[in-house]
Amino acid sequence: MFRARRPHQQPESTHPGGTAPAPPRPGVAIAVLASCGLLVSLVQTMVVPLLPRFPELLDVSGSTASWLITANLVAGAVSAPVLVLGRLGDMFGKRRMLLVALGLVGAGSLLGALAPGIELLLVARVLQGAAFGVIALGMSLMRDVLPADRVGSGVGLMSSSLGFGGAIGLPITGVVAQFASWRWLFAGAAVLGVLQILLVRRLVAESRLRTGGRFDVPGAFGVGGALVCLLLAISKGDDWGWTSATVLGLFAGTVVLVAATAWYELRVPAPLVDLRVSARPAVLLTNLASVLVGFAMFAGFVLATQILQAPVSTGYGFGLSLVVAGLVLLPMGGSMVVFSSASARLSRLRGPRTTLVVGTLLLGAGNFAFAAMPSTVPLLMAASTVAAVGAALAYSAIPLTIMRAVPESETAAANSLNTLARQLGTSSCTAVVAAVTATYVLGDGGPPSATAYTISFVAAGAAGLLATVLVLLTPAPKAETVAAPAPATAHG
Repeated sequence: MFRARRPHQQPESTHPGGTAPAPPRPGVAIAVLASCGLLVSLVQTMVVPLLPRFPELLDVSGSTASWLITANLVAGAVSAPVLVLGRLGDMFGKRRMLLVALGLVGAGSLLGALAPGIELLLVARVLQGAAFGVIALGMSLMRDVLPADRVGSGVGLMSSSLGFGGAIGLPITGVVAQFASWRWLFAGAAVLGVLQILLVRRLVAESRLRTGGRFDVPGAFGVGGALVCLLLAISKGDDWGWTSATVLGLFAGTVVLVAATAWYELRVPAPLVDLRVSARPAVLLTNLASVLVGFAMFAGFVLATQILQAPVSTGYGFGLSLVVAGLVLLPMGGSMVVFSSASARLSRLRGPRTTLVVGTLLLGAGNFAFAAMPSTVPLLMAASTVAAVGAALAYSAIPLTIMRAVPESETAAANSLNTLARQLGTSSCTAVVAAVTATYVLGDGGPPSATAYTISFVAAGAAGLLATVLVLLTPAPKAETVAAPAPATAHG
């Protein structure tokens, strides 16, 4: 058990009649919060398969259309959902901030459905970036309101829902793009956002753990500015040139802002990010491993669909439609849900570090199998499933590892920082894949060559194995069970 300062407890909210609602069963709260992960993954991936079509649909250039991804990425990591909403969740209530995040997602989705052009559509994607904070807040809320023996399975299911949502999002996007307007994707996300708000309000209790104090505004600007510089440099480096003055200046700005913000955060009584806690080996090494896990996991999501849709004439493609390619990859998402429960059992028996080691090894093995460029669809499905199982185990174990290494009153902020680490991994994967596939092509301006995919998957496999090394170097926590929440917050 770790020590944590005694949190300030707020009374439970009541209905207008004055009586507190009866807490739902833990399984209901887990299902509702985990379903939020599906919304998050759908919002993040909904425009990816349509990027090649948006220049024609919106009458813009390809580089302008790519901002639909970049704007969402930068806004999601910076504009509070990852760190600020996480910190506010620790201060004022995690469910309250979760509802705020879901409200922003719903508003952005509605705006996207009605946007007449690229300008408002970019604003919509910025608002949808609030989805990035949903997972961290939901997992931290589980720790506060669930019985201790249900936290592991709940966190595992919510974490793996990201992968499952991404997998089912591909065929959904394909069907909508083939038979209806892309605006229905945003309209559907808006409806789901409203539904999630209603379910969370009705079926999920609020945490009574509070840190109190004032919000660290300078720290938020410092962290936000550093993230803007870093993520813009990573996501647009291939377009702007990695050695261009703009990209080099952004990297330099990142270093300066990180140093200045770290100096400040170490000297304020209630920092946005507690660097002393974040510097603990168990936290620091887990976050570094999370960057690599995000890189290794996202490679399959980005490239498997491209390989399945590539023409047979390339020598490696299968010539499938977007819809069929998405259906082929459904086992990848399904396996993540199935093995999230296995991850919880393994973590309970052997500890989350063991689960994380197994997961990163499988993630590396799956990517190396991809690198061999499977010659049949069943072999490709097998490689993607191995990688997905590894991602499910790793993604489920990472939050448990983080939560065991930080005080209970800082779980939302710590999980938010870890969510950012994984997002840095996925964004780095996108940048590396874009650079490699643009360098190794067939003919003059043709599709990527098999060499491009092999290099990308080898890099992802190496990231998985390096993550294994970092996890093995991570000191095991003194206690191998998740700290039980305060009796008042353990709803059953």
